[in-house]
Amino acid sequence: MTSPQPSDSHLSALRAALYRGFPALLAGCAFLAAWELYVDLSGIKPSILPAPSRIVIQGWLAREALISNTWPTLGATLGGFALSLAFAFTSSILMDFMPFMRRALLPIFIASQTLPLVAIAPLVVLWFGFGLLPKILLVALVTFFPLLVALLQGYESTDRDIAELLHSMKASRWRVFRLARLPSALPYFFAGLRISITYAVVGAIFAEYAGAASGLGIYILNAKNNFRPDFVLAAVVVSAVLTLCLFGLTLLIERLLMPWQPSGERRR
Repeated sequence: MTSPQPSDSHLSALRAALYRGFPALLAGCAFLAAWELYVDLSGIKPSILPAPSRIVIQGWLAREALISNTWPTLGATLGGFALSLAFAFTSSILMDFMPFMRRALLPIFIASQTLPLVAIAPLVVLWFGFGLLPKILLVALVTFFPLLVALLQGYESTDRDIAELLHSMKASRWRVFRLARLPSALPYFFAGLRISITYAVVGAIFAEYAGAASGLGIYILNAKNNFRPDFVLAAVVVSAVLTLCLFGLTLLIERLLMPWQPSGERRR
């Protein structure tokens, strides 16, 4: 009796992924076709609403400028998200070990999310200049809160029986955290990670709007000032693709770190 080859499982997983993604792909193609048809039939000017085909062509012609402006945005996104991750993880541990820290800091963190980014971004640029630091800080401000809340909720979901068993074995509080509370928080953490990563690129682009020398935000701003919506939408497509790639990377990391976690299809 022969065991199934690894390639068979990979092919079945690929087929399942294609099957799940087909409705979204079909809807996207239908939307683009309707958009293209509307532009062709209505005779609307490209300076008002360019057709998808024009966006692709002009984006390809301007690919060097788009690529050169994508790297600063990606750097700010990854730097800000790394800072956000470190800050959220450290804060969640402090709040879990010291309840008074949770009572003291959580209201402040909630209040920080009510601050309008359109007002804070120029101030951060004014305080820290036009370099990379203000963009990193603004991305961290936008993305850290979902991670923090997800981690705290994950710690609270720890099975009481497992925690009591470790306590009965004289395990230290740190050991209980490492063996029980932290593993319980992983599914919640990755849910928060997926939410935060979708905000990270948008936060970096908005920070560039407030003040930067290069980046997709500056590219979009210049294209808007030159009345080139095709270039604006080409940059939007690049930012959307960048966000989807980062989102897919979080799914891959989750699969590698938690191979026992069932997929969405198998949960149903």
